[in-house]
Amino acid sequence: MGKRLSVTGFDWDAGNCPKCAKHGLSRTEVEEVFDGLPMVMADPHQGEPRMRAIGKTRAGRYVFLVFMIRVVNGRHLIRPISARYMHQKEITFYEQQHRKT
Repeated sequence: MGKRLSVTGFDWDAGNCPKCAKHGLSRTEVEEVFDGLPMVMADPHQGEPRMRAIGKTRAGRYVFLVFMIRVVNGRHLIRPISARYMHQKEITFYEQQHRKT
């Protein structure tokens, strides 16, 4: 079992806010994904270490998110890179996985 990381917030700026908003997601919705039970996995993207999360907002909307963890002033922050609503195939996968737990 890996070490748990204590994340204390989010790293938003003029670069990543528009990337999430272009698919209709607000900052609040992206952050709500982490309030629930997201599935988090490594992103096979080459270069900087990125993660993927799939989960739901409080309103029940399914979200696919790419993010990384940044250390800013000694704090571990989630930096969303992009976000979109899930496709039906992804929703089905997410729901099947949550039924197993």
